[in-house]
Amino acid sequence: MRRLLAILGFALAPVAAAAAPAGYFDLQPGVTLETGDTWVSDGLRYRLFGVQSCLRGTSYTDKKGQKRDCGDASLAVFAAYIKDTKPVCAPVAKTADLSYVVCYATLGKDRLDLATMMIASGYAFASLNAEGLPFHPPYAVAEQDARERRAGLWQFQDVQHPAVLLSRSANERAKKAKQ
Repeated sequence: MRRLLAILGFALAPVAAAAAPAGYFDLQPGVTLETGDTWVSDGLRYRLFGVQSCLRGTSYTDKKGQKRDCGDASLAVFAAYIKDTKPVCAPVAKTADLSYVVCYATLGKDRLDLATMMIASGYAFASLNAEGLPFHPPYAVAEQDARERRAGLWQFQDVQHPAVLLSRSANERAKKAKQ
């Protein structure tokens, strides 16, 4: 029995990993960030599945009354999480030009979903499908919690959910196409 416990203890002991586990890849500083949820590495584009960052070129008003770029805020936090937590990612879906991935970050002994971290901190949002439903419902729960706590970008009165802005844009394009 003692031998079995010793073997189990050894097998479960933390091991310093030099590389991502099979099926995963390291998300390291130095990739080209396009937005707060999308990047390019070795000529391939990746995006966090189920996440919508703030849109670049949209703004919010900070507590000093200055307009700030909302997309830049999402991007800066994403870059900081990459640098500080050294996430590993796995592909979950692919289109012709984009791989959707899930990533986890290690903080101490804990593995945390990077998308949940971004959304719960208030610097990203749950992405919605064409029917307005979240692609991944737990992300909508994290978003609601961040909104209620007024975390991150939610502390600013004029922050708009990117899905609202994207929907308006899609509706305008549809109207023009009918004319």
